[in-house]
Amino acid sequence: MSGVHKRPTLTDVAQLVGVTKMTVSRYLRNPKQVAAKTAERIQEVIDELGYVPSRAPDILSNAKSHAIGVLLPSLTNQVFAELLRGLESVTEVSGYQTMLAHYGYDPKIEERRIESLLSYNIDGLLLSDRIHTPRTERVIASAGIPVIEMVETDDPMNYPVVGFNNREAARQMVATMLASGYRQIIYLGARLDTRTKLKQQGYQQAMQEAGFEPHSVLTEQPSSFSLGSELLRKVLAQYPNCDGIFCTNDDLAVGAVFECQRQNIAIPKQLAIAGFHGLDIGQTLTPKLASVITPREAIGQKAAEQLLACLEKDIKPKPMTDLGFQIARGASI
Repeated sequence: MSGVHKRPTLTDVAQLVGVTKMTVSRYLRNPKQVAAKTAERIQEVIDELGYVPSRAPDILSNAKSHAIGVLLPSLTNQVFAELLRGLESVTEVSGYQTMLAHYGYDPKIEERRIESLLSYNIDGLLLSDRIHTPRTERVIASAGIPVIEMVETDDPMNYPVVGFNNREAARQMVATMLASGYRQIIYLGARLDTRTKLKQQGYQQAMQEAGFEPHSVLTEQPSSFSLGSELLRKVLAQYPNCDGIFCTNDDLAVGAVFECQRQNIAIPKQLAIAGFHGLDIGQTLTPKLASVITPREAIGQKAAEQLLACLEKDIKPKPMTDLGFQIARGASI
C-alpha cells in the first residue's frame, strides 16, 4: 500500500550497526553488557530508525508484562485525572506501564475493558468502583493477579481498597451546615453512580438525625456547571423555603453559585452552598466554596505503592487504607 512503511525490526538495527541480533538484544536488556562504542552506535541507529522493541517475547517467557491495568469511569472528571497522576507518579519511576481503560460508569463496559486488559497479560489491576458484574468477578478471580480498588472505603469490600468514606464525608458536611443554622437543605445529585448514592445516604442520615426531612433533586445526566445551574432552578421552584444545598460534587456547586449570582441571591445569607472534592475552581470563587477536601492524588499514589509492593516484594495490601477527608467551610455556608 502506498505511503505505508514497514516497522523497523531487530534485524534492521543489527544490520545497520554491523552486529548480531543477539548483541542488540543484549544491549536492550542491559546496555552495560555491550562495549561502550557499540552501545553508542546501537542507540544511534535505534533513534534514527525510530525502532521500538517488541515486548511480546519477554512477556511470553516471563509471564510478566510490567504493565498495570487502570479502570477509570471518566477521563474528563478532574477527580480521576488527579488520581491517575498520583498512581503514575509511582508506576513510572518503578518501570511499570499503565494501561488505561475508560468505561463511562457502565459495569458491562468495565467487564469488556477488563477482559481486554487481561489479554495483554497485565500484572495487576487498579479499579475505581466497588460494584462489578458477576462475570467480571469470575474473570478477575481466574486471572490470579493482585487487585486494588480505589476511592470508596464503605462496605462491602471484595478487594483491598484505598480511599475514603463518601457516606461519612457527606454526613459530616451536612452536619456542619445544620450546625451553622441551615434547616431546609436539599441534596443535588447527578449521574446516580454508587458514590452519588452513598453521599445521598450520608446527607439523609444527617438530616434525619437532626429531625429534618431530607429532599433530593436528582438526574442521571453527567455533572457540569450548566447542570448545576439547571438543578438549582428546579430546587428554587420545588422548595421555595430552601436555605441550603449540598451537591454531590463541585461541578454542580459551582454552577449553582453562578446561577445565584445571575439571580442576585446572596450566598450564604439567602442560600448556603456546599460541594464535594475541593476542586481548584471552587476554592478560587467568591465566595470561596465550602467543600469536602478529598485526597485524590494520594489515593492513586498509595494504591499503586501497595500494588507494586505486592508484585515486587510479595507484601499483601492492607484490606482497607482510609486516607480520610477534610471539611472546608469556605465562605459559602
